[in-house]
This record gives sequence, structure tokens and C-alpha cells, in this order.
Amino acid sequence: MPFAIELKSITKRFGSFVANEGVNLAVERGRIHAIIGENGAGKTTLMNVLFGLLQPDEGEIWIDGEKKILPNPAAAIAAGIGMVHQHFKLVPSLTVAENVFLGMEIRKGGLIDHKAQIERTASLSKQFGLQVDPSERVGLLSVGIEQRIEILKVLVRGARTIILDEPTAVLTPQESRELFQTLRGFVAQGMTVLFISHHLEEVMEVSDTVTVLRHGKEVATRPTAELTKSDLVQMMVGRFVSFDRRPRPPTSGKTVLEVEDLWCRDERRVQALRGVSFKVRAGEIVGIAGVAGNGQTELAEVLSGLRPSSHGAIRLQGRPITGLSARAIRAAGIAHVPGDRLVRGVDRNASIALNMLMGRQDQKPWSRSGIIDHRYLTEQTTALIKRFDIRARGPESPVKSLSGGNIQKVVLAREFSGDAGFLLIDQPTRGVDIGAQEAIHGEIMRQREAGKAILLISVQLDELSALADRILVMFNGTVMGELPGDRVDEEEIGMLMAGVRPGSGASARGAA
Repeated sequence: MPFAIELKSITKRFGSFVANEGVNLAVERGRIHAIIGENGAGKTTLMNVLFGLLQPDEGEIWIDGEKKILPNPAAAIAAGIGMVHQHFKLVPSLTVAENVFLGMEIRKGGLIDHKAQIERTASLSKQFGLQVDPSERVGLLSVGIEQRIEILKVLVRGARTIILDEPTAVLTPQESRELFQTLRGFVAQGMTVLFISHHLEEVMEVSDTVTVLRHGKEVATRPTAELTKSDLVQMMVGRFVSFDRRPRPPTSGKTVLEVEDLWCRDERRVQALRGVSFKVRAGEIVGIAGVAGNGQTELAEVLSGLRPSSHGAIRLQGRPITGLSARAIRAAGIAHVPGDRLVRGVDRNASIALNMLMGRQDQKPWSRSGIIDHRYLTEQTTALIKRFDIRARGPESPVKSLSGGNIQKVVLAREFSGDAGFLLIDQPTRGVDIGAQEAIHGEIMRQREAGKAILLISVQLDELSALADRILVMFNGTVMGELPGDRVDEEEIGMLMAGVRPGSGASARGAA
């Protein structure tokens, strides 16, 4: 029986950079085949080649035993390949059925046959266990339902092999389990799934086979059942990496940050925070969990002075800081690692040294009488490069020449090397590879040991359970509940993330 997908010696170059080098990939029909690797390992490039978004410089693509040339996604779709991207491409004002058939509408007498589209969507939904209401407006649905719609779009176009790129990034644990059940249903009907994920627990749970890429090359392809998570990590990075919960002494510090009944609106003037209250003590890491888009970004912006609150109070070391500018809040003793490091964290065109200077340019000993002490700046930047293991040629290297993980380390080095008593850390390991994640986690724990109060916002539950002393779960701009960091119950936290308090059966959606 021919392979569903066979990539033979695929090489893809971007100028002098080789993203894929002689990659071989053989995927059996009716299997869930995971593809993993660090950032820059070539996973996305390889899948873009398979889906016709990129053309290989060398190598061949075989689908169901036939050699194919895929000049564009339309050719890949015609060959039975479908791809569900991490960022959905739906029209909120249209119904589920209208989105599923967008661009290939069923027509009758020259008009769109809405009834036929609804019936076909309902039939596919039932066949593959993707529960949706074909007549519902997409803008009213959860991200989990939106993902089902994206999958239905692929299925209605005749896909026999589906590529899923980081499919659980915006899902609750329950929604992830529902997705895995759906994928198993696919393979039971003879379909094939290519599954790309940074979350190795998911890979171990759902996949049949794993291919590991490193530096653009295939390292290994093995049955998942023969591997452990540690095996996968060592194949990815070439060494042992531990993500177990970090040991720590109990917290007994005084309150550093106090947030009381905080409200704010987003850009659409919709309430993004709804009466949020909590405290963070010295030497404590408080985690904020939740599906992206439930107020975490707005909370970070209000605390850092980047967004005004409409009501409530924020106190730092007992002093009110509500409504202060970002500059004044930093001066009061808050350091901020933003979730969008390239937009608010660094100046990509400036050197590492100048990025380390940001926020310090008028402070001694970085400058005297308005004149920057370049010798001191170079010495301090060199020391921080070494301490945070920033892979760069030196202080004058432009930030834009660094990898995502090393750019993140630049931000952390600047924010963690000051004397701020409170650290606001938003998505510290977003988009960074496993080796950099381990180093970043270690540095966060060192800040805790130094007595800093830390608010850690992350969409990764394993990151929060490894680092946080307490975890607050947000949904629709409210704090749904609090859990101890060392006893995270996935079922309970998943219900809170979905807006349901355990035992209540009621959703908090729409609460005022």
C-alpha cells in the first residue's frame, strides 16, 4: 500500500539560509503523524512546501503513490491535501454553512442554495463528529467551534490528508480532548493527519508516529509508543531538559501589588476587564491562566500604564499608581516583559546595547548629565549577554539578527537586571524553543528567590504549573477562580477557562 504522503529529499533555501535540507518524510495512510522540532527546525517550511505555498529547490512530492507537482494551494487541495492554519480565516458576520462553502458556493438557478449548504454542512458535521449549528453566525461562537468550522472547510473540499498547525493553541483542555477524539475518528475512516505542535504531552497522547526535525534535517521518525517525552526533547535539542515543577520555599512576603475591582474597555469600547481583584506578595509567582482573548492582554496593559482603566484601584507597595503613565509606573518599580516583544519589547533595528539602555538613558550610572556612558553600557551589556546566554556576536549586534528566543532573552535581561520590586511577565516563552524555555524558566525562578513579586501571564498550563505558586483563571474579563500551583486539576481549570465554575453548570459569558 503506497504512503499517503512521501517527501523525498526535500531541500528549500531562502538565499544562503537552508530551511530544509534533504528531508525525507513517509506518512502512512490512516495515521496521526506528528512533526516536532525547535523554532527554526523547518517544520512550517516543510508543510508549506507540501501545501503548495512554497516550491522546493530540490526533491519530490508523492501523494498516494503518485508523483505530484504542487505549484499552489489549489493544486494541493485538488490532490487531497488540506491545511488548518493556526490563525483562523473566518468571516464573523456569515453563518457556519456560508463560511464552510465560501468561495465554492452551491448554486441553483444562478443563486446560492443556502438550504443545500446547510444540509451538506450538517451531514459532514454528523459524519465526522464535529458538532456545529450550520445556521449560527460565526461571530457568536467560541474558538473551539471556529476550529471545527475550519476543519469542515477542509473536509468539504475533499481533503484526505489534513495538516494541523499548532491546533490547540487557543483551546481549553476540554476542547483539546474533543479535537483529539475527532482526529481519531478521522483516521478510523481512513484519513491521515499531520500534527504540528510545541506541546509534547499532546504529541505523546494523540500521535501514532513522530518525526523530529533539527536544523532543517530529519533526526528521526519513530512510533510514538516507543518514546518518552524526554526522548523527544533530547532528539529535538540534543541534551536533557527538565520541565518538572521547580522546587521553592513557601511564600511569606508582604503584599507588593494589590489590584481592586479593576475594570477597563477594549478598542471597541467593550468591557475587557470586569471587577478584577487580586494580590501578589514578595517572593511569589501568581499565574494568570485562560484562553487567549479573555482579558489577559488588557490586564497587562492597564498594569503597565499602556491602557487606562475605567474603574478600580492599583497599589504598588501600598501607594496608588492607577492612571499613571507607563514611564511613571516603571519609575515606581514595575518591570514589564510584554507579550508582543517585537512591537513593545525591542527596537529591532537597534543594537543589543541600545535595547538594554531603554528606560535607563537618564539614570546613573548609565548616563551622567544627559550623556550616555558608552563604556559602562558596553560592559553591562556584555555581562548580561553572558548571564542570559544570548547567542550574539556582541553588544553591537542588531536585535533583528537574533532568533526569537534570543530576542526574548534581550527583553528579559533588560527587565530582570533592574531594581523593580514587581515583575509583570506576559507570555515569556511564546514562540521560543524548548532549550530557551528552560533557560527562561530558570531565570524567572531566580527572580522569585531574590524576593521579587511576579505576575506571570501564560496560555500554557504546563508553564504555569511548573512556575506559579497560585493560579488565577480568567474568562470574559473576570477571575473565575484560584488554584494552587502545585495541585493543578486539568478538569477543574479547563471548566474555569470555559467560563464554568465547577458544580454550578453555568457559564459566565455575558456577565456584567
